[in-house]
Amino acid sequence: MNRDNVHLEAKKFVVVLIGAILGAIAMNFFLIPANVYASGFTGMAQLLSSIIKEFTQFNLSTGILLFILNIPVTIIGWFKVGKSFTVYSFISVFLTSFFLEVIPIIHLSPDILLNAVFGGVIAAVGVGLTLKWGASTGGMDIIAMILSRMKDKPVGSYFFVMNAFIIISAGFLYGWEKALYTLVALYASTRVIDAIHTRHEKLTAMIITKKSHELREAIHSKLLRGITTLPAKGAFSGEAKEMMIIVISRYELYELEHTIKEVDPNAFTNIVQTTGIFGFFRRD
Repeated sequence: MNRDNVHLEAKKFVVVLIGAILGAIAMNFFLIPANVYASGFTGMAQLLSSIIKEFTQFNLSTGILLFILNIPVTIIGWFKVGKSFTVYSFISVFLTSFFLEVIPIIHLSPDILLNAVFGGVIAAVGVGLTLKWGASTGGMDIIAMILSRMKDKPVGSYFFVMNAFIIISAGFLYGWEKALYTLVALYASTRVIDAIHTRHEKLTAMIITKKSHELREAIHSKLLRGITTLPAKGAFSGEAKEMMIIVISRYELYELEHTIKEVDPNAFTNIVQTTGIFGFFRRD
C-alpha cells in the first residue's frame, strides 16, 4: 500500500470515528433521555434496552445491544457484501458502541421536540459522513444490501419495515406520542442524509472526459459495472470527448468519485437518481 493509500485510509478512519462520536452524542444527549427512538439497528437496540430494563431484572445498555446485534450481520456481510465495506462498517459499530458506553447520558432539554430534531440531525450528520466515505453504520445497511440482492427489491422497503416496527412497538409500549416524536427524528435524519450523501438506492453517473480509456480501466478495476460510452463534443471549445454512462448502487458512489478524481480531475460528472432499471444489473 503506497503513501497516498495509507493517507486515504487514515482519513477514512477519522471520518468513521467522527461519525461514531456524533451518533453516540445524538443518542446519549437527546434521543435516549427523551425516549425517542433512532432508526435501524440503533433504534432496535434502544428499544430492546428499554424493554429488558422494564420487564426483567437485567439492565443491558443500548451500546452493548447494538454491538451484539451487529455481530451476526458482520459475519454475513463479510461473505456477501465485501470485506473492505464490512470492516469499516464493523469499526463504525464498535466505535459507536464504545462511545455510547463512555459518554454519559445527559438531559440537556425537557422539550421532546427539540430532542427529536437535534438528535435526528446530529445522528444523520454522522451517518451521512460515514456513507460519503464509503462505509456504513452497519446493521440495517448490510442486511438491506443482502436482501435487495437476493430479492431484487428496493433497499428502502427494508428500512421502512424495520423503522415501522420500531415506531409501532414504541407506540404500543410507551404511548403514541413517543412514536410520533420518533417519526420527527426519522424525518429529520432522512433529510440531512439526503443533503450530505444520498438515500437513493441506485444512481446513474454521466462522466464527460478526455481520458475515457484510462478511466474505463480504472473503474473496471474497482467496480463490477458495465459502462456505455458515447461521443461528445464541447460546444464552446469544440474538443472531442467521450461521455461514459454507468449505473451504480449508493454504496459504490465513494469508490467512483475517488477513481474519477484520481484518473481525471478535470472530468465533468453528473450524478442523478435512477428510479428504475430494465435489463441486467449486476447485484453480486
